[in-house]
Amino acid sequence: MISSSRCTPRLASLASAALAGLCFTGAALAASPAIKTVPGMPAVLNPDNMYSEARLNNFSPATNGALERIYVPNLRSNAVSVIDPATYKVVDTFPVGRSPQHVVPSWDLKTLWVTNNAEGKSDGSLTPIDPKTGKPGKAIEVDDPYNMYFTPDGKEAIVVAEAHARLDFRDAHTMQLHSSLQAPECKGINHADFAIDGTYAIFTCEFGGKLVKIDMVNRKVLGYLELEKKGMPQDIRVSPDGKIFYVADMMADGVYVVDGASFTKIGFIKTGIGTHGLYPSRDGTKLYVANRGSNHVHGESRGNKKGVNKGSVSVIDFASRTVVANWPIPGGGSPDMGNVSADGKTLWLSGRYDDLVYAFDTTTGAVRKIKVGAEPHGLAVWPQPGRFSLGHTGIMR
Repeated sequence: MISSSRCTPRLASLASAALAGLCFTGAALAASPAIKTVPGMPAVLNPDNMYSEARLNNFSPATNGALERIYVPNLRSNAVSVIDPATYKVVDTFPVGRSPQHVVPSWDLKTLWVTNNAEGKSDGSLTPIDPKTGKPGKAIEVDDPYNMYFTPDGKEAIVVAEAHARLDFRDAHTMQLHSSLQAPECKGINHADFAIDGTYAIFTCEFGGKLVKIDMVNRKVLGYLELEKKGMPQDIRVSPDGKIFYVADMMADGVYVVDGASFTKIGFIKTGIGTHGLYPSRDGTKLYVANRGSNHVHGESRGNKKGVNKGSVSVIDFASRTVVANWPIPGGGSPDMGNVSADGKTLWLSGRYDDLVYAFDTTTGAVRKIKVGAEPHGLAVWPQPGRFSLGHTGIMR
């Protein structure tokens, strides 16, 4: 079980400057001007590091009692595997809807949602999981939920209806549909991250080689940015100061660097084959990059054939925007989606085309493998530190 752990204002006031820097208790410690967020969004406590409240073991009281588990949606098995990170063993498997893609922590951190998008069929659904029991509840019928995010104020879920190039804004708890926003030039809309102040979000367009910028206040498309015509942008993650967006591209074998305010491409960082998932370290200094080992959507390997997909993890330093480490998978592999453990010591990733989950040691890059169901995808590590979740497999703030 997990209990809350936080620095107190009194401790911060009495501690040395070095210790105060670890507590991040308020704007007084930040070198940059305070950030004015959109109404209802929690304040940014450190403008130089928006990940400060997702630092290691800084749990919200909302996660008290949550089981420490890794929830793995198996796309072809229509089931979720549950791993105990203490033993690296599967301790439960339960059926969900058709084609589960991601396990998404809710904004209030009280529910984990499995997005079963049914891949072109009409029976898409969301399956809730109670993180205190690790058990699923009754599924809710939802059209094409490939992925899911939340508005910065937590009032609405944003269901990414990939096949329809559409975002559906729904009640964050009941999932009743409120409104929809079309992004017709964004073919394969799927992954997103948000501006530091919550005013806009940038979504990737997997099958169009583009990004789309969405005004989160007025709910409208602000514009599109083409990265490469034959590109395949995947995950996207914003820098700690909120100025730069990093975009994984599976065809380019690396990460595009995009200025969020001007919405322009300003650089590229080569990483590895089939660049796919992006996850910040708990201290907000590094970005872990999952390279899936294949430039093909469906990969070259099934059934645990070894050495076909040359998957790896690259580590980017946020400050220098350079790769400072590369971790290959002995025998080959296909690391895809996941997240970092609460203590920052383990990077958990699904092995998309090898029916495995990988647990990377973030100090050495050594990797352990756990057998799961068929084609695991967007796994969630839970609980995670932070005050609220903006969706996906845990965009914690």
